[in-house]
Amino acid sequence: MKKKGNNNFNKRDDRPQRQSNFEGHQKKPDTRAKVNGGVFVYTKPVTVSELSEAINIPASAIIKHLFMNGKAVTLNQTLDDDTIGEVCLQFDYDFKKEKLVDATHFEELEIEDDPASLVERPPVVTIMGHVDHGKTTLIDAIRNSHITATEAGGISQAIGAYQKEVNGKKITFIDTPGHAAFTAMRARGASVTDIVVLVVAADDGVMPQTIEAIGHAKAAGVPIIVAINKIDKDGANPKRVKEGLLAHDVILEEYGGDVMSCEISAKKGIGVDALLEMILLVAEMRELKANPNRYASGTVLEANLDKGEGPKATLLVQNGTLQATDYVVVGEIYGKIRRMSNEHRQILKAATPATPVSVIGLSGVPQAGDRFMAFPSEKEAKSIAEARALEKKAASQNASAARSLSDLNNLVNEGSVTDINVLIKADTNGSAEALKASLEKLSTDKVRVKVIYTAAGAISDSDILLASASNAIIYGFNVRPDARVRQKADEEHVEIRLHRIIYELLDEMSAAIKGAVKIEKVEQILGQAEIRHIYKISKVGTVAGSYVISGLLKAGCSIRLLRDGLIVYEGKLASLKRFKDDAKEVKEGYECGLTIEGYNDIKEGDIVEGYELVEKE
Repeated sequence: MKKKGNNNFNKRDDRPQRQSNFEGHQKKPDTRAKVNGGVFVYTKPVTVSELSEAINIPASAIIKHLFMNGKAVTLNQTLDDDTIGEVCLQFDYDFKKEKLVDATHFEELEIEDDPASLVERPPVVTIMGHVDHGKTTLIDAIRNSHITATEAGGISQAIGAYQKEVNGKKITFIDTPGHAAFTAMRARGASVTDIVVLVVAADDGVMPQTIEAIGHAKAAGVPIIVAINKIDKDGANPKRVKEGLLAHDVILEEYGGDVMSCEISAKKGIGVDALLEMILLVAEMRELKANPNRYASGTVLEANLDKGEGPKATLLVQNGTLQATDYVVVGEIYGKIRRMSNEHRQILKAATPATPVSVIGLSGVPQAGDRFMAFPSEKEAKSIAEARALEKKAASQNASAARSLSDLNNLVNEGSVTDINVLIKADTNGSAEALKASLEKLSTDKVRVKVIYTAAGAISDSDILLASASNAIIYGFNVRPDARVRQKADEEHVEIRLHRIIYELLDEMSAAIKGAVKIEKVEQILGQAEIRHIYKISKVGTVAGSYVISGLLKAGCSIRLLRDGLIVYEGKLASLKRFKDDAKEVKEGYECGLTIEGYNDIKEGDIVEGYELVEKE
């Protein structure tokens, strides 16, 4: 008699049977080694006895072979991977070490499909660029032509992702609210984009957000297609754009590089079809494939709480097929899909790889960038979600996304680091470029300094996210982060190193590369105060009525005066008062009056940052 179950998949006789994503990956890992078809497959180091039994070779023969090659081992001695491989090859076996992943950690699962089961999938494309360069106009041009071709009268977009069909092939486009969102998804391990289209206005050229977008695309390791927009405008100069990109290592094909470019006018629809064909060409070269006959896995693109329908999420299916009745685990929540629809609000029964869908039925609202996986039963989905929630709670206190300089020092000493990622923010573009060139010259044959992004201006939230996602250190030269950015850096475990003298910065990095960092004096930030009123007093000078917004200020402490995140003066407090009385210190949340030694050019809105140097090895 058949047992009744809630595995709805068993009822789908009209569809190809989907494989579990965890075939060969038990919930309780089986660490016993086995031989399949002349291949010794194992999951951890094994003893001589276990290897002998698995490959059916006498233990004495294995011990003898190793002894003749200078390795004395005993019957119960554990063998390392190199020795296991050596023995297998000696006795005509191939060998393979598998990584066991249980369902609780499905993000770590590396699915190896039979090439025969793979089919071509649409490329996933993100459009990025500087404000007012035509990113939104290009998105609308693609979206509107799509709606006109498929839905008479046009239907407004219901989700922030959509598909376009070109020459019988689909392209999936993702709307991201900005570069920060793009990077935040990567910071949580979500690699969703196959291609980045970089929009640059022909009449404006390479601008700060253009450079930022380049940095994000390079950090994600995805190919860039440059769309030179507004070629119909007066003053359009595509050549200037192409030459401007060279300075940021974006070398177009016509200059001998491998980056494709297309001249377009998104407003008039000129060149848009050519751009879409170019996307398909890049996708074809990348040979993007997936197996549709698996339970689905993918990434959350966006999510919100709908008043009428409850938690709603936009999912991008990246492997397998998502059925409208599947049970899904997303981050630490789960649910049975109650409704699944596309960007036109059309109800779908199934979604294949690279298809974006809107779903309802989850038990909570996930975060953008969370991974999801479908499972055959509610019991399994619920138990996995609960286990993941407990693990996240336990791990949150010890989470560390980025490396500190001391971490790098240790890793260099261990010989386990080859790249040091650095993000540079400076007071001017010239300083930033000079620092980039100087830092990259410090690279050795063993350790490479990789500057992933440079720009002029104050350190921002998006810089913290990029550093977190890229395991990078932020170097600030003549710029300072405000209290909110410092807090964000602490939350993301990103180290910010601040300097005003270039050789000190270079000496510090040089020491890290050599694995010999020794810091004698470390700067300790005391706090920051915002200047809210200015008083001119004869014989005293300029008195600043201030409010301490973080930490505290101490009488006579060293200070920096910051204006829009840039340092305009460094010196000491000449006086610190509470009302009419001198104060030794003033803490966060209190008002004070202060004067700066030898400096009177103070403005309302300036930030006074107090600090002291602490000796430390």
